[in-house]
Amino acid sequence: MSSLAISITLVAALIPSVILHEIAHGLTAYRFGDPTARNAGRLTLNPLRHLDPFGSIILPAILAFSSFGIFGYAKPVPVNPRLMRHPRNHSLLVSLAGPAANIVIAVMAAGVTRLLTPESTPWFVAVYVGFVNSILAAFNLLPIPPLDGSAIVERLLPRPWWPAWLRLRRYSMGLLLIFLLAVPGVLSPVFEGAIGLWFELL
Repeated sequence: MSSLAISITLVAALIPSVILHEIAHGLTAYRFGDPTARNAGRLTLNPLRHLDPFGSIILPAILAFSSFGIFGYAKPVPVNPRLMRHPRNHSLLVSLAGPAANIVIAVMAAGVTRLLTPESTPWFVAVYVGFVNSILAAFNLLPIPPLDGSAIVERLLPRPWWPAWLRLRRYSMGLLLIFLLAVPGVLSPVFEGAIGLWFELL
C-alpha cells in the first residue's frame, strides 16, 4: 500500500474505533444503572452522535500526514457515577470498558487476518484496524488524566486530594495535547510495546 493509502486507512480505522470505545463506556454505565449516555442518544453507531469535529477528523488527518503519528478522540460519553449502584467501583469499570473494547477489536482483527490472503488489501485493512486499536488501548490505559487509566489513580486517591485532582482534569485534555506535540516520541516505548503485542497476535 502507498503511504497515502496507509494514511487514509489509518484514519478510516480510527473513527469507528473511537466510536466503539465511547459506546463501551456508555453501555457499561447503563448496565450499572446510569442511563445518562442512553438518554443523550450516545448508545448508537451513528457517527454523527459521537464525532468531535476537531478530535475525530481534523486532528487525526493532520497527524496522519505528519511525522507525529496518529491520534484522535470522540466526544466523551456523558456519565453520572452517582446514578450507579456502586459509584466508585462501577465508575472505574466504566472507564476501563473503553480500552477493553479496543483490545477486543484488536483480537478480532487478528482473527480476521488468519482468514484472509496475506498481504491482500483486506488483510492490510485488518492489520491496520488491529494496529490502531492496540495503540488506542495502550494510550488510554495510561494513568494520566483525562485518559481512562487515570480512573485507577482516582480510585486509589485519598479523598482530601480529590478537589485538586478534579481541577487538574478540567484542563487535562489541552495540557495533554500540548505535551504530546511539544515532546514528540515521549510515548514511543508505550506504543512500541503495544505494537509488539499486536504483531504477536498475527
